[in-house]
Amino acid sequence: MKVLVADKFEKSGLDGLKAAGCEVVYQPDASGDALTGAIRETAADVLVVRSTQVTAPMLEAGALSLVVRAGAGYNTIDVATASRRGIYVSNCPGKNAIAVAELTLALILALDRRVADNVIELRAGKWNKKEYSRAKGLFGRTLGLLGYGNIGQEVAKRAHAFGMPIVVWSRRFATGRADVGDQVVPMHFAKTPEETAALSDILSVHLALTPDTRGLVSASVIDRLKPSSYFINTARAEVVDYAALARAIGEKGIRVGLDVFAAEPTGAAGDFTDAIASLPGVYGTHHIGASTDQAQEAIAAETVRIVSAYKDTGNVPNVVNLAKKTPATHMLVVRHRDRPGVLAHVFDHLRSGDINVQETENVIFEGAEAAVARINLSSAPSDALLKTMWRGNSDILDLHLVKI
Repeated sequence: MKVLVADKFEKSGLDGLKAAGCEVVYQPDASGDALTGAIRETAADVLVVRSTQVTAPMLEAGALSLVVRAGAGYNTIDVATASRRGIYVSNCPGKNAIAVAELTLALILALDRRVADNVIELRAGKWNKKEYSRAKGLFGRTLGLLGYGNIGQEVAKRAHAFGMPIVVWSRRFATGRADVGDQVVPMHFAKTPEETAALSDILSVHLALTPDTRGLVSASVIDRLKPSSYFINTARAEVVDYAALARAIGEKGIRVGLDVFAAEPTGAAGDFTDAIASLPGVYGTHHIGASTDQAQEAIAAETVRIVSAYKDTGNVPNVVNLAKKTPATHMLVVRHRDRPGVLAHVFDHLRSGDINVQETENVIFEGAEAAVARINLSSAPSDALLKTMWRGNSDILDLHLVKI
């Protein structure tokens, strides 16, 4: 199996892929048209990327069957095109959670103690202890979390150790899939993002970017923040209305820590202009949340696990683009002798009835003499077609139709 790695990647990961029997092509600077060409020329089966954009022309250029995002999100990949072409998309959720949580706490502490401003004035030869001795402190101040996935949970653990009460809004609690009373860290559940903002002294965003979360932290949320409160975003810029946030900075004295911006350079280095980054009270970092040695080693190991599993078993861990529910309306259950041609006979008759097969599972009994095929269908075969199918092959022992 040929693997094209089109981003900077840990040596341990490259070595792991080779040890798994993969042919590795390492082109860490490939992007845009150059990456499209590399996919075509290498005929790679698997593409591994970190922040590099994976576009429709790239997915259509070669023989890719799997794209691995060596990180938590996958919004940089054209998942819709991958799905249309039957290309698996997988990621490495949770492997950078601790790193992002650490940066979140670092930004909160930096805002409270105005660490960056301290450093700037000291480097300019100014001593201003009176001014910088004024800090609120974190103990007893309420931390609001929007999102409670892997990263939100790690932030909560660390904030709890600082003695901070925690209030959370998350779909897992809103839908009843989880209960705050069952969580290791004590917390209060807010019914809406707006309520979370109103209850918080510090509001931190930990939402994945999806169609449902794009712009979710809107003006209606930001306007509920208390004057002089803190706001942190180490998730995705597109989740937050930065124009509304900029207004809150000016009108309410909100202090802000941001690791993500709307117009980030596509490469690791480049010119950067974003009005919000230059506002007083805003501390920015260079989208480095996941960029610790520990996190990158963990992501590399998970990438190797994903590719190895695909190579050895055909299964893809962490796949994100399989249908949760197919258009199938009926299941045809065929009990048969395990002999060549039985399923081909069934499929030929289904094709003659213009019935599409959505999914198939063939379970073999001990001794490998008999099997049961479960075939999910786009519509129900007629009784006449079922009878013809059954009578046309003596190795079919029984068949019946189940409505899904």
